[in-house]
Amino acid sequence: MNSSPDDYHWLQMFRRTRLAGDQWAKEQFQQHFSKVVLSWMRLHPKGEEACLYEREEYYLVQTFERFWQATACHRELKFSAVLGYLQASLNGVIIDTLRTYSCTGEVSLPGPGYSSKKLVAAGCDDSDEAWKNLWSLLSDRREQRLAYLLFHCGLKPKEIVRFYPQEFSDVREIASLRHNIIERVLDPVRNSSSEGIDE
Repeated sequence: MNSSPDDYHWLQMFRRTRLAGDQWAKEQFQQHFSKVVLSWMRLHPKGEEACLYEREEYYLVQTFERFWQATACHRELKFSAVLGYLQASLNGVIIDTLRTYSCTGEVSLPGPGYSSKKLVAAGCDDSDEAWKNLWSLLSDRREQRLAYLLFHCGLKPKEIVRFYPQEFSDVREIASLRHNIIERVLDPVRNSSSEGIDE
């Protein structure tokens, strides 16, 4: 399948952004493909559900942020690959957002006029109770986020660094935080065990 002249133009915008750091080209690229991303969002099987949690603008911003990170090492791509990365980025943002809110059990509606929070009625089971217990042991939001990625999503430290470099950029830091999380979880268990021995 041959690329159209229009495809070639946008591929050049992508390359100018990547090779020359051309901010104008980046803005043009994002402005053009915002319409494409929104159309994918509206056709996505989880798109309607995702919009209960965040506005479309949120998904646009997060999609492009993830897209530029994912393509940082790929400056020479075919147009179909560029679109593939963009679509995969949107899908990742949607899935990650749904996982985050299903974990916390809350829906926040950001922006003016959306100051309240409401509980999600669906998806409440025994695992929700387990997560609430874990959350109560972790006061640090960074540790909560990492616990979610490690234990709920089942990601390995290297995968977390690859998929979320803006949040976690060092495997050693993840290992240290994971150790802290496990210690905090074990402390109440150890304390209750020692109380049983004393009795």
